[in-house]
Amino acid sequence: MKTALLLLLLPFLVTIQVRLSSSSSNSSSSSSSSSSSSVVHDSAGKELRKGRDYYILPVIRGKGGGLTLSSTRNKTCPLDVVQEQLEVSRGLAVRFSPKESVRVRVSSDINIKFSASTICVQSSSVWKLDRHDDVTGQWFVSTGGVEGNPGPETLSNWFKIEKYENDYKLVFCPTVCNYCKVLCRDIGIYYYPHGDGKRLLALSDSPFRVFFKRA
Repeated sequence: MKTALLLLLLPFLVTIQVRLSSSSSNSSSSSSSSSSSSVVHDSAGKELRKGRDYYILPVIRGKGGGLTLSSTRNKTCPLDVVQEQLEVSRGLAVRFSPKESVRVRVSSDINIKFSASTICVQSSSVWKLDRHDDVTGQWFVSTGGVEGNPGPETLSNWFKIEKYENDYKLVFCPTVCNYCKVLCRDIGIYYYPHGDGKRLLALSDSPFRVFFKRA
């Protein structure tokens, strides 16, 4: 009787097993696809990697070139991060240092530094969010930051890359301190009203739409 019952149930058990295996496979495939899509890619479709040199370039043409270093705001050191005024100028290459991975992922905390050394001997080329500028009311992106050592002491040194429609944007919203209150905003271009009208990177409601090109 038991043998006959098992024979009757066997086709149903096989069907259930096949469906479970298929579901598990699809779930794994979906997870793998999701993981892959969270990685930032350069203009050639390759993953951004820690320690490699890249140019950060504007998607919108005719509004300046890549990013570089410059003395602005009536100060010399540390140098600020600015956009080249000429579209043909790629600027200086940068390197990304993710907090936890070799690959640069969307929405993950990263340090950004220029590959070139700065003329400011006592300042690094690591990006940091500078203190509030009372003259302009802006928060500018400068250099002189510290690479690594995530925590409350280094909050101003951590940035993120976020998807922006089909492109990318830079964001300041560090998550390296669970109990810290942080300022979260996009990074855009601020046209400095004094001097020669330099284009400074600053917190903004109008994000700087960018892509990454391997140097």
